[in-house]
This record gives sequence, structure tokens and C-alpha cells, in this order.
Amino acid sequence: MMQADESPRVEVVEWAMAEQPIRNIRATVFIHEQAVPEDLEWDGLDPRCAHVLAWNDAGEAVGTARMQANGTIGRMAVLKDWRGRGVGRALLHALLDLATKRGLPRVTLSAQTHALGFYERAGFNVIGELFMDAGIPHRKMVKDLIAP
Repeated sequence: MMQADESPRVEVVEWAMAEQPIRNIRATVFIHEQAVPEDLEWDGLDPRCAHVLAWNDAGEAVGTARMQANGTIGRMAVLKDWRGRGVGRALLHALLDLATKRGLPRVTLSAQTHALGFYERAGFNVIGELFMDAGIPHRKMVKDLIAP
């Protein structure tokens, strides 16, 4: 069990090496919980993305997210029992660190509307109008990065 002051271990992983735990988490969260169609979830972009995985103390993968080469962050998913415990924040920070190291001037994402506050607290700003993706309301968000 993670303690309140304990941070999950997050690492940047290669799709080829971590495909199974990534698929398990995203299938649980997006396909089963949120009813996202499988053909929308598995968009073929994963082999070309940077991925991060969060692990608990027992060595179980509990969260994942990805970033495309252009700085588009997406597929942020945390297993239900681990939400509200800093896992999403740790995943997002790992991707922001990676984007900064890669010299990207900004990152973007499409946030489910219930998660707007989470991303705003991380410095993202809403741009554009509300839109539907897989039947779920989203807003596009952007964050400008400062060079290292």
C-alpha cells in the first residue's frame, strides 16, 4: 500500500519492452471503464511514442501515459485503486521533464473535461472549444515549456 508521503516509481519505457502492462492498464481504464472502442484506443501510434509507467511498491504497474514526438501527451490512465494518490501527477511530470530535455517549446493534450483542474494545476491552459472523442467530452490544453 502506498503511504500518503510516498511517490510512485515512474520510468520512461519503450513500447516494445512494456507493451503488456501498458495495454493492461489502458484496456482496464479506457475500454472497460469508459467504453472507448478498441479500434480507437489502439491507434497504431504507440511504437513511435515515448511511454511512462508508474509502479507501486509491489512492482505492479498502476498507471501509464504517452507522448508523441511533437509533444502531444495522451493516453494518461491510472488504475482506479491508485487514483488520487499522486500517480497521475508523477506520470505527467515525467513526460514534462522528457519534453523539456528534448527541447520541445510546448506540450499539448486533449483532456477529458472532468480532468481539466488536474491539468490546470500542472500549468496547462485550455484552448479551443469543447469536443467529443470516443463519446467523452474533451478540451484541448497547452503548456509552454522553459528550456533547460
